[in-house]
Amino acid sequence: MPFNAVIKYFRKAYTSFASHIYDIPPRMLAFLILINLALIPYLIPLGPLTRNLRILTEANLLAILAVSWDLLVGRTGQISLGHALFFGIGAYGTAILYKYLSWPIWVTIPVSVVAGAAIALIIGVPCLRLKGPYLALLTMALPIAVVGFIIYFFPYELGQTGYIRLPRIFEPSFFPTRELKMYGPYIANYYLSLALMTISSVIIYKVATSKTGIVFISILDDELGTKACGINVTKYKLLSLTISGLFGSLAGAFYAHMVASAAHTRLFLDVEASLPMIFSFIPIVATILGGIGTIYGPILGVYIYILLEDLVFPQIFNYLTNFGIKVDPGMQIPITLAVFISIVVLLIVKWPRGIARAIVEKLEDLEEPREVEEILKGKTKGGEKVRGF
Repeated sequence: MPFNAVIKYFRKAYTSFASHIYDIPPRMLAFLILINLALIPYLIPLGPLTRNLRILTEANLLAILAVSWDLLVGRTGQISLGHALFFGIGAYGTAILYKYLSWPIWVTIPVSVVAGAAIALIIGVPCLRLKGPYLALLTMALPIAVVGFIIYFFPYELGQTGYIRLPRIFEPSFFPTRELKMYGPYIANYYLSLALMTISSVIIYKVATSKTGIVFISILDDELGTKACGINVTKYKLLSLTISGLFGSLAGAFYAHMVASAAHTRLFLDVEASLPMIFSFIPIVATILGGIGTIYGPILGVYIYILLEDLVFPQIFNYLTNFGIKVDPGMQIPITLAVFISIVVLLIVKWPRGIARAIVEKLEDLEEPREVEEILKGKTKGGEKVRGF
């Protein structure tokens, strides 16, 4: 009897997998990509393992930031150029709570995430009264104003000359052997960031495809018409901004403890490392690369952006050096940004809906749904009884 129960369970699991993943090519591709991402620590040689895992950990966390931005802009139409504000609240919030209140990081991280959502709700009340370029300019000014405020009023404690020393989430002392002490924290950080990215993306995708998400799209398409239907547009705008701020702060909080500049077994965080405009620029570029309004597109876009910035472009600059063309380190970042802007412009012309959306549309053409529900219900097809699995 127990054996039959196990067989029944696996049969049901297979049926669910076949109907929800295997028979839908885009989901199957995402499933295979996730498996490959999970195997990456076992595929990279030990030499470059720590550097590459740190890059991929950063990509996973920035993917959460980009997906949260896509929910706000791509699904609700509220243009934000200052998403670095929420990222910085998460990063700097957990750092301040750790430094001044000596709270453990598993308390500081949730508190800073909730604080990010609360601040998103508070600033949303005045900000969302604006529309279009006015809203974009106001959101862009917010992180700049916060950085200036901290540097001016707290220059030594928190500002330009002050650094907050942070603990790692996974300290080397947690691991038994010498080799694990060296590589273990990076592997653990990678898997935790991958899990966070997967869970966060699924949650945001579920929100975007729910009844609430339909209202978001309605606001995006026709805000006036949505109001005419009796829907409280302001409430749903605030909800979208709050959810976006919550996940943006989540990315920042874990970024502070996982990716911020490492020094031996501690991390150091300064205000200009957690609130620069680059963290507002990355979600925009990644979302346009992957496909705005898709939720899954920004994930692909972030991976493309990070891999190009941290792996491809440095190799190109080194390659140019071999031919006597030396690019000044101070000019490498502007050149990189110019290249990304050019790529974005070309993609807007060639694939205005994004790379990920183009791939998904091609895969959907291959989709041949199997009639799993009919099989389970034992319905007839062509006069013959269809057998189950």
